[in-house]
Amino acid sequence: MKRRSLLLGAAAGLAAPTLLSPAAPALGAPRPAPARGVATVFASTGSVWPRRNLAARLTTLPPQTNQVLIVGTTSATTTYATLEAYERGRGGWTPASALVPARIGSKGFSDNHVEGVPTTPTGVYSIGPTMYGIDANPGVRYPYHRLVNGDWWNENPSSSLYNTFQHSSTNPGGASEALWQEVPAYTHFAVITYNMPPNVSKPVPNAGSGIFLHQFSTSAGNATAGCVSLAHDDLVDVLAWLDPALSPRIVLSPYAQMRRY
Repeated sequence: MKRRSLLLGAAAGLAAPTLLSPAAPALGAPRPAPARGVATVFASTGSVWPRRNLAARLTTLPPQTNQVLIVGTTSATTTYATLEAYERGRGGWTPASALVPARIGSKGFSDNHVEGVPTTPTGVYSIGPTMYGIDANPGVRYPYHRLVNGDWWNENPSSSLYNTFQHSSTNPGGASEALWQEVPAYTHFAVITYNMPPNVSKPVPNAGSGIFLHQFSTSAGNATAGCVSLAHDDLVDVLAWLDPALSPRIVLSPYAQMRRY
């Protein structure tokens, strides 16, 4: 989604979650590296723990999915969201994070996202097979590609390579993004598989492209052009926690419509 560094709402700063729970450990506190398949606790400084287990209410996750990120909002039009993470073990779903402040598209959530409109698509999506970033690998479990000059996300609906990563000496056209130039948003990011496999067999022209989980473009946090954004340290914690062996999914929805998933 071109120009995801939208500044709408940035001046107001990032709204803190209002749920009340015991304070979570400070983000970045020293902790041993997690073993594969073991839930990691991560949390923003001052964040609170969820009082309800949203993951336990989900009914459409694949049986092999044992990690899920839930990005929810209080309405379909707000740009302020909350991310929470869950991991499934023998006893069912348990929280793996406190509530993490996030931002979504400047026009909120949409069930019918299209190219060029700054909404975030609702639904359940996978995490793309490769993570990317302008900076070096921060310790993720996925294959990681450090961006270089010529790395593009093809956002040209008329291209046969629409909604894919491409390395090219020329701009693929349309609203394609020069990924290596998006500082600080693309310091690190994960791909949300909206309008791409496995959610669809082939990207549908004009249905939207380049939906990522990436860093805030401003220190205060800002609305995006359709992606989900987090503070840098929160993002690194989330990306390092995600484990491809656990087939993670991300759920994007206003809370009132979460029952659909």
